[in-house]
Amino acid sequence: MKLRLGMTGKPGIGKSTIIREVIIRLKAEGIAVGGMLTSDIHEGGRRVGFSIEDISTNEKGILAHVQLHQHGPTVGKYTVNLTDLDAIGAHSINNALTQSEPSIIIIDEIGPMELKSRRFIDAVEAAMKSDKHLIVSVHQRSEHGLVRRIKSTFEILEVTAENRDELTAVIMDKRSEMHSKLDTSHQK
Repeated sequence: MKLRLGMTGKPGIGKSTIIREVIIRLKAEGIAVGGMLTSDIHEGGRRVGFSIEDISTNEKGILAHVQLHQHGPTVGKYTVNLTDLDAIGAHSINNALTQSEPSIIIIDEIGPMELKSRRFIDAVEAAMKSDKHLIVSVHQRSEHGLVRRIKSTFEILEVTAENRDELTAVIMDKRSEMHSKLDTSHQK
């Protein structure tokens, strides 16, 4: 059995914050975690872009920015940096797939910017076919085929202002339940 857990919710509701808390708790339990995180980049009190980070190596790059001076696809006012998205984002997922550790891959976020990269899409699809546990966040309104597949095959938690403070514990409980089921099935 594989953990297939997704989160969705309005932008800014706290999906990435929950994922960061889950990573801290997993690492505190001695569980290796791989994959990628995204964060807002703020300048002068306003969001001007998004960073991307490899969870295993802590390598960081620019996912998208309003002042990116290179050619690339755009999402709203942001230019997507396919170079860093492929070299850090897709690479972090592929790297986690090829190593014996981690057993849990986290992908934050699968959204319009990330879906501009074929390498990223291929990496997520490979992760979905793997035996690794997956915890992902997906863009709430995306109609991309990959997001639709995740929403129809993963257990999806809707992050709201009312439940966001409890969701880290809910996710950790679901991981523990899955781990217990795995232990029971191996003992038979």
